[in-house]
Amino acid sequence: MKHSNFSIAVTEFLDQSNLQRRPEIELLREVILETCPNLFESIKWNGPNYSDDGKDRISMRIFPNNQLQLIFHLGAKSTKIVEPSRIPDSLGLLIWKSADRALIDFPNSDRILSTKTSLAEIIQNWIQLNKEIGAE
Repeated sequence: MKHSNFSIAVTEFLDQSNLQRRPEIELLREVILETCPNLFESIKWNGPNYSDDGKDRISMRIFPNNQLQLIFHLGAKSTKIVEPSRIPDSLGLLIWKSADRALIDFPNSDRILSTKTSLAEIIQNWIQLNKEIGAE
């Protein structure tokens, strides 16, 4: 099912990219926009990107073709720090790369489907935390 908030530009970009993991990308798009329908979807760094109030918050890494990740960040020039304990992650999905950035790997569609509820909680908490700390 296509979500009503899907960006036409993102869909066209994906149509032109001929990606092996397109069904999984679409599933992640649905999870993100169903969880936070006010996020704005665009293309940044050759993949779907999600911003809140004009500030980038979640980026999808879709290249190389066999890789699929969600990158949770505070924006390109953030000086803020996130304590991992502020983002509940009972399944241990988040891989913290720095004090302001974490990612989740999706090696297959089963991981998306089996973690959908936890993923939605992480997305909601990430967006809320960004607002609370006033991330750039």
